[in-house]
Amino acid sequence: MDFGITIKPDISIDRILSLTRQAENSGFSFGWMFDSHVIWKEPFPLLTLMAANTKKMRLGTCVTNPAVRDVTVSASLFATLNLASHGRMELGIGRGDSSRRVLGKKPTTLETLEEFVRIFRNLNGGKTVDLDGVPTTFPWANGEIPRVWVAGYGPKALRTAGRIGDGVILQFADPDLIDWCLGFVREGAKEAGRDFGKIEVMSAAPIWASDDLKTAREHVRWFPALVSNHVMDLISKYKPEELPPALTSYVKDRGKYDYLHHCEVGSDNADFVTDEVVDRFCVIGPIEEHRKKLDRLRKVGVTQFNIYLMCGDEEKTLDIYKHKILPHY
Repeated sequence: MDFGITIKPDISIDRILSLTRQAENSGFSFGWMFDSHVIWKEPFPLLTLMAANTKKMRLGTCVTNPAVRDVTVSASLFATLNLASHGRMELGIGRGDSSRRVLGKKPTTLETLEEFVRIFRNLNGGKTVDLDGVPTTFPWANGEIPRVWVAGYGPKALRTAGRIGDGVILQFADPDLIDWCLGFVREGAKEAGRDFGKIEVMSAAPIWASDDLKTAREHVRWFPALVSNHVMDLISKYKPEELPPALTSYVKDRGKYDYLHHCEVGSDNADFVTDEVVDRFCVIGPIEEHRKKLDRLRKVGVTQFNIYLMCGDEEKTLDIYKHKILPHY
């Protein structure tokens, strides 16, 4: 199983680069960046610097979306970064959450996402694309196509990931829910005549290593609150029997969500989140419990565990995983 980190770009640029270098030197093979250009720093200059400060780590967005930038802009950004990084770029993409909602807009459609991915791959692959009747190509691109990871929670999005994704991004560390999700990814792969076994599976979640469970939970409680935004979307689109209660029931007492405190330790966005949900969605507790959870994730098909590195003591977290977790995988 591979390991990655995701950085929230609300810290200094120097610290972003320091954490990236430390992660690569600790054995992490993926470095991801949140893309929410209003509430945090623009990710692409940061990814450029991350590429210049690493040698092997693969880099990408976790996640961008099809709506905040024209597809030709996003495709050009990745094609350029692929040249700068010598082919180390990865595209993580979803329908759009905070970067859309903070502007008062809704996430885009799966159809738009799928069309974006088609054009993105063709342009990065050196092909000519018809855009509103205009033949469009990148004559300077090297033809290398970044792998595409599709984020999703609901059956439709997960089937889309199975149809078009090189990987799927699942934002929680609950093995049972991941197993439920992968059933739909398999269906999508089968519909497209693809080999499900070749689709990478990412579990992305925050962690906290400590024997003090009370403290650990408070450092990661913000995460199920983040997930609740997607759950509310699912509840509005699916019948209750189509979704597992383990995913939907915890939002019944959810209040208003303030995106200006998105992914923030201690935010009152997470007041409704119970300890039970925290324990399922995140990886916390003594190191032995981390290993047990990671083993369960690997058993259900996870190929990459991506740490949301934004809970405090990030350098210490990387050091703990370097010495006590990664050598076992």
